[in-house]
Amino acid sequence: MTPAADTFDAIILGAGGAGLMAALTAGQRGRRVLVIDHAEAPGKKILISGGGRCNFTNLGAGPANYISANPHFMKSALGRYTPADFIALVETHGIAWHEKTLGQLFCDGSAKQIVTMLLDECAKGGVASHCGEPIRDLSHADGRFMVTYGRAQASAPQLVIATGGPSIPKIGATSFAYDLAKRFGLKLVEPRPALVPLTLGPDEALFRELSGVAAEVVARAGKTAFREAALFTHRGLSGPAILQISSFWRHGESIGIDFLPDQPTGWLRDAKRARPRAGARSVLGALLPDRLAEALAERLVLAGELANLPDRALEAAERRLADWRFTPSGTEGFAKAEVTVGGIATAGLSSQTMEARAVPGLYAIGEAVDVTGWLGGYNFQWAWASGWACGQAL
Repeated sequence: MTPAADTFDAIILGAGGAGLMAALTAGQRGRRVLVIDHAEAPGKKILISGGGRCNFTNLGAGPANYISANPHFMKSALGRYTPADFIALVETHGIAWHEKTLGQLFCDGSAKQIVTMLLDECAKGGVASHCGEPIRDLSHADGRFMVTYGRAQASAPQLVIATGGPSIPKIGATSFAYDLAKRFGLKLVEPRPALVPLTLGPDEALFRELSGVAAEVVARAGKTAFREAALFTHRGLSGPAILQISSFWRHGESIGIDFLPDQPTGWLRDAKRARPRAGARSVLGALLPDRLAEALAERLVLAGELANLPDRALEAAERRLADWRFTPSGTEGFAKAEVTVGGIATAGLSSQTMEARAVPGLYAIGEAVDVTGWLGGYNFQWAWASGWACGQAL
């Protein structure tokens, strides 16, 4: 016999960054909140992020750093809960942090500090939580949501979907949010892996042999470009520049790599004048890792001394080095993707509160929603901002 349901003001499904932020915000506003997660402990994605130090926000986070079918949707939440707001919370808890490159903020110590901070804030608001058991049943009738988990039941007039996307299934990520959204009639933007390594086909075997070699490049997909490190792997391409561009790449398209973004037009011709006896391999080797220089020179078919190569051949080589085209065969999939592009369509949600327009009392936040940030703390800032906006409305 199923015991009587516990009653709450809101039930939050998912104890990740967004879910915990919504819970602590609502709890501290006097709402009775329950957080449920099938994982055995909260904040699993937080714990593995940033090499265990959690890249918890980015100083420059703004709408331009996000991908969504509606590029305006995230403006309200990001504008009302900013990186400065989260930094203030972090400092209230005495957590030391530092800035790395490009505005990325990390804990000096451990990502565990961020999880502990969120849980302590939830405790201040009297938030109840239950981890380690899947949801067995969920229904909605008479303005209340009924959730059965383990041997318990809980009901509330408000339900928050904060279970993320399917990226990194090894920590328990699933497409549960999408199944739930479809059940309530919410539309989806097709989910795909993002911030993910790209794979190369057999015709690019030469580059796969460079596994472990990295260089600072500019990576391009369409009109979008990122300047960071690229890393060759045994399967293809990775590193920050590639992870960034992967979110914008579509299957069948090519990406462009500028291997020498600091070199001016005519630099190879100038090198010919300055060092006529040098070979292209030697000139490239002064600017790039040796193995990469050798592979590029081999592909460019620039044999012999520069003095014996016509200027037009050097100019063609320059152009290719500035926009070397790769057509990836695919990605390494959700297993290696840090986040998901796509998800619950924002057209059905309020940008102010994250509530579903067609289902009063139902909310969706964080990675479950079609809002995806760049690499570098942007996705956590969306988790905090969307969770806070939702928590203010519960």
